[in-house]
Amino acid sequence: MDEMAEQLTERLAVDLDDGFTELVRIHATAVRAFLFRVCGSAAEADDLGQDTFLRAYTALQSYSPERRRALRPRAWLMTIAANVWRNHVRTSVRRPVAATAAEDTCLTWPDQRPGPEERASTSEDRGRLVAALIQLPESPRVAVVLRHVVGLSYAEIAEAQGCPVGTVKAQVSRGIGSLRVLLETKDPPPREVLK
Repeated sequence: MDEMAEQLTERLAVDLDDGFTELVRIHATAVRAFLFRVCGSAAEADDLGQDTFLRAYTALQSYSPERRRALRPRAWLMTIAANVWRNHVRTSVRRPVAATAAEDTCLTWPDQRPGPEERASTSEDRGRLVAALIQLPESPRVAVVLRHVVGLSYAEIAEAQGCPVGTVKAQVSRGIGSLRVLLETKDPPPREVLK
């Protein structure tokens, strides 16, 4: 665990409210970016992000100070965010469509600086990338977003997903390969081809 994470977990152990405020400040952008990439809707990502932090706070209230000190905050939050998204998908009557995703790319991002997670140079390219991500099956989509948007290590993703590191590497590789196929064609193949 790096020094910043240790300081954060110590704050959570000593003063939950103060530590949680810092947790949100540090990780809210990454949680939102993950949720936006897996669901494709900025409004849904905001709602699911609030639910993620509400569940995190509720869980932290029941944790002992020792357990709060032992947390790996980023991986722990991404686990909660992935579970919130999965629960949302299970209970939704419809999945987001590509048209909604393209409309949401016009909204303002909290961080306007280009970064490694934002390879596309125009809003049209970003819209295509979001639409392609939405077409991926759940496992590779979550793995690709956690790795290349959020920036988690393979070990952190494995922890968040509850699977071996080798499985995560295979999911990321399969997801990137499917994204290449989707982005190289004007008419993307049906979702069944990507499974």
